[in-house]
Amino acid sequence: MRGCTGRYKVTRFGNEEVRAFAPNPLPPVPPVELGQDLELYKRANLALGRLDALGLLLPDLPLFIYHYVRKEAVLSSQIEGTQSSVADLLMFENEQAPGVPEEDVEEVSNYVGALFHGVERMRHSLPLSLRLLREMHARLLQRGRGSEKQPGEFRTSQNWIGGTMPRNAIYVPPPPEEMLECLDALERFIHAEQPGVPPLIRAGMAHVQFESIHSFLDGNARLGRQLITLMLCSQGVIHEPILYLSLFFKQNRDRYYGLLQAVRVDGDWEGWLAFYLEGIASTAENAYSKARRLVALFEADRKRLETHRRSSSTLLRMHELLRQRPIWQAPKLAKAMDLTGPGVSKQIATMIEEEVLCEISGKERYQVYCYQRYLDILNEGTEPLKRAA
Repeated sequence: MRGCTGRYKVTRFGNEEVRAFAPNPLPPVPPVELGQDLELYKRANLALGRLDALGLLLPDLPLFIYHYVRKEAVLSSQIEGTQSSVADLLMFENEQAPGVPEEDVEEVSNYVGALFHGVERMRHSLPLSLRLLREMHARLLQRGRGSEKQPGEFRTSQNWIGGTMPRNAIYVPPPPEEMLECLDALERFIHAEQPGVPPLIRAGMAHVQFESIHSFLDGNARLGRQLITLMLCSQGVIHEPILYLSLFFKQNRDRYYGLLQAVRVDGDWEGWLAFYLEGIASTAENAYSKARRLVALFEADRKRLETHRRSSSTLLRMHELLRQRPIWQAPKLAKAMDLTGPGVSKQIATMIEEEVLCEISGKERYQVYCYQRYLDILNEGTEPLKRAA
């Protein structure tokens, strides 16, 4: 039996004494035994390998990643309480007014920027490290909600999860002086050779540890989910950032939080890792299926446009732009294609006739057109969570 996986530190919050939890360094002692979850581990590895191989063969891999990351940003932010959708984010990026609070969409946009910053820095100049996580955190909270909570800086005060104060919180992370020691140990675990801990398992352990340390005043959960993808990329498990677990965590939110706490209190690493591997397997399988569906959609629509009675290179060029961005207004589309207003309207009419485009604003002026079947695939699973009453 492993029991509690950390130590409690009595610290002061105002005039009160509270017990804060500082997790032990990784890897766990005694070591984790996959045992009955070995088949699940094999399934997760196989699904990741198949997704990674498909990614290398996709003709439009950067395009797939571009939109897949945006879906992940929406899902991850929804777990934290935002109500934005993929369409809202794309409209925001296209300088069109979304129908949700601007702070919600800014938060999602920040997530996209933080993740791409982390991936690019790892590729060109900086290994996965505390420094990189701080840089990503600065991007994550650069504007909008949370921007006043020390972006890019580790906390210097006590925080807590749930409740109104540390005394009635669900969980109290380590106090600042203990936190830095825990972070140093986590960074050593990320960088050190771990012969007995496969890369996929290391990423799952590091996620729990990062969430338990809770080293920032805000944005810990979103950054912790990004850490999984970054670790899988840095350790060569996947070559591109094409795996994200936020949909799985969103669909199993109570179970997710309960298992994090079970690791701290009972040392139940096996329970957490079984859940995590289930998430890896199902997420990779779904991403593989979605990528194939998108490719099939694009090919079918292009072939139909090629055989249309008014087929032209202009029509196919518009389809290419719609693949890159599924939501447009006519003036922006005309500018991108160097067409006149009547010229782009003619092409849009053909796209509507072929059921590639539809109008989604319901307005007489400043209409918004959407590649709806494409957006439907991107939107799967992103229905906003209901706010607590």
